[in-house]
Amino acid sequence: MFCDVGGVNLYYEIYGEGTPVLMLHGYGIDHNVMEGCMEPIFNGRAGYKRIYVDLPGMGRSEAPEWLENTDQVLGIILKFVENAVHGNFLLAGESYGGYLARGMVQRMPDRIDGVLLICPVIVGERSRRQLPPRTVFVRDEGLLASISPEERKFFERMLILQDERRWERFQKDVLPGRRLENKKFLEKLKKHGYECSYDVDKLERPFDRPSLILAGRQDASVGYRDALRLIDVYSRSTFAILDRAGHGLEVEQEGVFNCLANEWLDRVEEHRASGKF
Repeated sequence: MFCDVGGVNLYYEIYGEGTPVLMLHGYGIDHNVMEGCMEPIFNGRAGYKRIYVDLPGMGRSEAPEWLENTDQVLGIILKFVENAVHGNFLLAGESYGGYLARGMVQRMPDRIDGVLLICPVIVGERSRRQLPPRTVFVRDEGLLASISPEERKFFERMLILQDERRWERFQKDVLPGRRLENKKFLEKLKKHGYECSYDVDKLERPFDRPSLILAGRQDASVGYRDALRLIDVYSRSTFAILDRAGHGLEVEQEGVFNCLANEWLDRVEEHRASGKF
């Protein structure tokens, strides 16, 4: 469905009823990447209202000409929450969505009962990121030869386990949004401000609600070292750096991801039941 948020036509999908969980995807793709990894988690858990949003200028959401930086993108998402999310909620963000999620924690910490960050962007400018060397652990040459050059290049850049199983997930979760990308807007966003104009990790006090921060040991897109600074900012966080995982951690280490995400929800439920808000 669509809704107008501050002059931006946003697309979103909702599943289930109960505690709201807002899902924010990465740069240049759409909600499918979050739906693909999070719906299996909630299939065994009742009582959650999952809200999957296409960020402005990505997926089916529009981007008006005046929209040009991350301050504005975050502002639109905050307005969406004010209009469509009632009461406290959980927050999950992947890559660029993980950056936006931290901006939301800074702006409305008391409304967020738990945070999940998957391979979050920490430093916007690539040249300033601490990145591991490019590594590939599994490479199916026959499969790669059958993929179109453009999609193959993107697949190879994102994943370090390049096999049939991961390609199937990639086609389902990543490529639909990639095919809908608004290249003009994305280039403008990079040029005018991939990061916010302020430090999203500078909080008045540490965020003390259950959190899970996941990074790929071989993630050559955003790295893992820069994310270590979040340990003290998120004082109730489980922080895991997974081996054999690049920027597609949720696909490459699906079993570990599912286990840790479920344990995060266990902690969230315990926290909410305690009434310590």
